[in-house]
Amino acid sequence: MDHAAEAHRTDLMTITRFVLNEQSKHPEARGDFTILLNHIVLGCKFVCSTVSKAGLAKLFGLAGETNVQGEEQKKLDVLSNEVFVKALISSGRTCILVSEEDEEATFVEPSKRGRYIVVFDPLDGSSNIDCGVSIGTIFGIYMVKDKENLTLDDVLRPGSNMVAAGYCMYGSSCMLVLSTGNGVNGFTLDPSLGEFILTHPNIKIPNKGNIYSVNEGNAKNWDEQTAEYVGKCKFPTDGSSAKSLRYIGSMVADVHRTLLYGGIFLYPGDKKSPNGKLRYCTKINKFPFT
Repeated sequence: MDHAAEAHRTDLMTITRFVLNEQSKHPEARGDFTILLNHIVLGCKFVCSTVSKAGLAKLFGLAGETNVQGEEQKKLDVLSNEVFVKALISSGRTCILVSEEDEEATFVEPSKRGRYIVVFDPLDGSSNIDCGVSIGTIFGIYMVKDKENLTLDDVLRPGSNMVAAGYCMYGSSCMLVLSTGNGVNGFTLDPSLGEFILTHPNIKIPNKGNIYSVNEGNAKNWDEQTAEYVGKCKFPTDGSSAKSLRYIGSMVADVHRTLLYGGIFLYPGDKKSPNGKLRYCTKINKFPFT
């Protein structure tokens, strides 16, 4: 046994250690935010484990329901939503939960309330579940001043008002990307330890990228400006090389690749969906924050 190597494995920056280090920079902190993040991490681990054995556990296929967006829910959609709702409520640090899978916001009963609102998509990219393509969880956290007098206006705020946002991607590896407003850091799940380890510190999107990501199946419905931009990606007129098209159809995976490699991801409104299809509250506003 290589004892030096084994000893090194205990000197790792886990996500728990990272968050505690950040907490120590704020003497006024009481640990509530740290506890909440730990429960989000627990939910991510549970969903990761479930996704990896979905075929064996017969969790592929439809659940027979539709969500608030009118999309057919997969069995894993429903299970993931239940996992996160229960994990967040049991933390004792949340007051309102807004899930993409639920028609109404969940107001936590007063005895279990905390100071935080969590808006989330428990399983983004669920149309890719049955074919094993990367999918993920997206979340954002707001703080409220008065947890006893809550309204939906406490939720309907700009993404810049969040105290943290991130996503967890379930693919060839399980990676959780988190920002608390001071940089973006990526943590990869080590299955042998059951811990998320800091593997991508201080992520910054490259200034330039040669990849564009868009569903070109919608091209016939685009407006003139969108069609012109995508056309220039494929057929540049300035002598530069054409950009490569990469489109997975799972926002977490497409945005994650863009964050690491640069380029652009777009899902514009079109004639069929003038306001676009990506929901601001449970999806969109998390990514500019990170």
